[in-house]
Amino acid sequence: MFTGIVEETGRVTSVPAPGRAGRLAIKASRVLEGTRIGDSIAVNGVCLTATELLPDGFAADVMPQTLSHSNLGALRAGSPVNLERAMAADGRFGGHIVSGHIDGTGTVRRVRRDQNAVRFTIGAPAGIMALIVAQGSIAVDGISLTVADLYDDAFEVSVIPHTAAETTLGSHRPGSTVNLENDVVGKYVQRLLYNKNRNTETPDAERANKPASPPLTLEYLAANGF
Repeated sequence: MFTGIVEETGRVTSVPAPGRAGRLAIKASRVLEGTRIGDSIAVNGVCLTATELLPDGFAADVMPQTLSHSNLGALRAGSPVNLERAMAADGRFGGHIVSGHIDGTGTVRRVRRDQNAVRFTIGAPAGIMALIVAQGSIAVDGISLTVADLYDDAFEVSVIPHTAAETTLGSHRPGSTVNLENDVVGKYVQRLLYNKNRNTETPDAERANKPASPPLTLEYLAANGF
């Protein structure tokens, strides 16, 4: 589990052949402290396993599934990446629950100054937008951010100078592709509602012997104090 609080920006030193799975090597320093082979490190929000420790970085294997669901396939030697080690049990929980399992990618549509902050408008697929709520949390390239505004097919985040300077966000421009991970709590609630309303996971004979239960809807939850 991660928190979305980026520890440092690393630099890619080698990548697999374009469109191919393989070994990704990253120059880093802070995230190497206490790291052993087999440990998890989030790279632009993607949970990867450190398979080799290098004198000035680490290497990880990237599989086809990861390439198809994230922006890691677009990395080149020299690309900056956000890095975070998995959260220690006695660590400070400064962001929100981030699993490192990317839900998909979005596209930066607009970047504008807002006094001391920078606001990013990011377009996202319908499936991701369905789980975004105003003032809720979302991980963008592994960075825990608060949703400032919400539209039909896009959302906005407002970034303070520190975050822009200490992560890759400050280099993003319209057209940049970013990794997105929805709040994990929302994903479990959505799945619960889906399975409850379908009610197809239980065999017919067993289901016939169970008392009927009301459908689990937002109205039902509100009426029962949720």
